[in-house]
Amino acid sequence: MKKPNLACILLVLFAGLILAAAQQPSASQQADAVRQAAAVQPDASRTFVSFEPVSTIHVAPGKFAPAVFRFHVKPGYHINSNKPTEPELIPTVMHFSLPGDVVIGRMVYPPGQLTSFPFNPTEKLSVYSGEVLIKARVVAPESAATGTYTIHGELKYQACDNNACYPPKKLPVTFNVAVGSGGGKKSGPKARPTKTSPHIHSN
Repeated sequence: MKKPNLACILLVLFAGLILAAAQQPSASQQADAVRQAAAVQPDASRTFVSFEPVSTIHVAPGKFAPAVFRFHVKPGYHINSNKPTEPELIPTVMHFSLPGDVVIGRMVYPPGQLTSFPFNPTEKLSVYSGEVLIKARVVAPESAATGTYTIHGELKYQACDNNACYPPKKLPVTFNVAVGSGGGKKSGPKARPTKTSPHIHSN
């Protein structure tokens, strides 16, 4: 019986390795699977995240007050964190439409939970689930007129389950800010919007 040629054996092993590598999804393929796995589009009225109402925030002109925005992701779902592990994934972000007498600054998003999913169990994604707390500062410039302002904003997110992702959604956020004496802490000589307090985007 003729012994197998060593070169042939090595060639077969090399071909097997190439085939295995080709079957492993790349990062971009995995990201595509996260965004597009759902074949059926959900009802447009369906929501995956709820917003817990915020009590009126009191702040004096020239000062700031802390704000905490509390969201709840429905059981069985998760949303991408503010800093996804892949650039193709849609981050969770808040935007506000602000009057001239109120500024939202120093947005602080929680770190994501690194979690793996069945479509690619060897790689972990940065996601939020359960309760999500986003913190910020509400600032009233020294020139702010006293009164109560209704602030409108939105949380933009993309929800997924363990096998599929759904189209991005925007959750409206509304709360009141009362500008007057006796509230908040000194904000310093200037109170201007920062890059972390953008207005609502049109897209």
